[in-house]
Amino acid sequence: MYKIMDKDLINKVPSPCYVMEEALLRRNLALISRVAREAGVEIILAFKAFALWKSFPIFREYINSVTASSIHEARLAFEEFGSRAHAFSPAYTTEEFGEIMRCSSHISFNSLTQYERFYPMTKEAGHEISCGIRINPEYSEIETELYNPCAPGSRFGVTADLLPGELPAGIEGFHCHCHCESSSYALENTLVHIEEKFGKWLPKIKWLNLGGGHLMTRKDYDVEHLIALLKGLRSRYPNLQVILEPGSAFAWQTGSLVSEVVDIVESRGIRTAILNVSFTCHMPDCLEMPYQPVVTGAESLEASAVKGAPFEENIYRLGGNSCLSGDYMGSWKFPQPLKVGDKVVFEDMIHYTTVKTNMFNGISHPSIALLHENGELEMYKVFGYEDYRDRMC
Repeated sequence: MYKIMDKDLINKVPSPCYVMEEALLRRNLALISRVAREAGVEIILAFKAFALWKSFPIFREYINSVTASSIHEARLAFEEFGSRAHAFSPAYTTEEFGEIMRCSSHISFNSLTQYERFYPMTKEAGHEISCGIRINPEYSEIETELYNPCAPGSRFGVTADLLPGELPAGIEGFHCHCHCESSSYALENTLVHIEEKFGKWLPKIKWLNLGGGHLMTRKDYDVEHLIALLKGLRSRYPNLQVILEPGSAFAWQTGSLVSEVVDIVESRGIRTAILNVSFTCHMPDCLEMPYQPVVTGAESLEASAVKGAPFEENIYRLGGNSCLSGDYMGSWKFPQPLKVGDKVVFEDMIHYTTVKTNMFNGISHPSIALLHENGELEMYKVFGYEDYRDRMC
């Protein structure tokens, strides 16, 4: 099996470039497929975390559907994945709802007012659409507030006290999302709150979508506990089709971002290797979350270690190639001094990265490639000036 981390292969990859490995992707897909089969649930791909549509033929070998959070994701599901989406949006608009209906099999509403406004339209869709309402259990173990949909005052979902005793006509399911790269034990705790607050309605609906954030492909995730948990839920509510829609789990640790050193500067005891990529443009979670990736062959150090370190220690801050002053990250110790032209590889850079990149400063956007199991590198997309120009009108 070929690996992008192999030095000889790294040197053959054009820079900058995101490289997803087919073997690692299939490993994740096989595990997710097993969980779905053994637990008797449906697991679908969330486009908000991963949407490289040229890889969809691989996904179709393992899963049957996807989830969409916008009109464009819904079209991508219908036109490129080949199935209608499970759609959710904080708020649908009249201008877009018709197209969303065309491309969706399930539509969840974020509020009762959205349901009242748009549910009647679903009867004119020309195909069956199962509608649901997003619920807010007012419980989440997410510590970063930016990613917590159950934080006080959240705009997401309907709390139990606002639901009528009898669900409105046409509400066939509940949608709940309150996890982010969470464990099966976080789901177990969440289910306690869902059943306590919404238990009287669960026997009356057809499906329960438990959203994303179930990081079942992480090495330390208790997969068997997840399967037992889901089987127990189904035994308590045999009427329910249980759905999970993770994003990160599908593309978790499936590829890297290959970059290159273009200069090395030193100021007041801080040595920075400037790369031909940008954290703010190409790895935004590194600044937003913040998330610190693994750098192949380098040791991550405390930020204070970068200042005043003797040159022979090979310690560098890694800097992006944009005009944003804060476009840099961390402190890494390399096995030998870096020089212009050296490749620097950021690992686990496929999920929630390729979908969030931007073209700030007009910096050259990394290419996207798939490393096949036989070692062939297939270039999915090479970005150029026209891609930047056409976004700017």
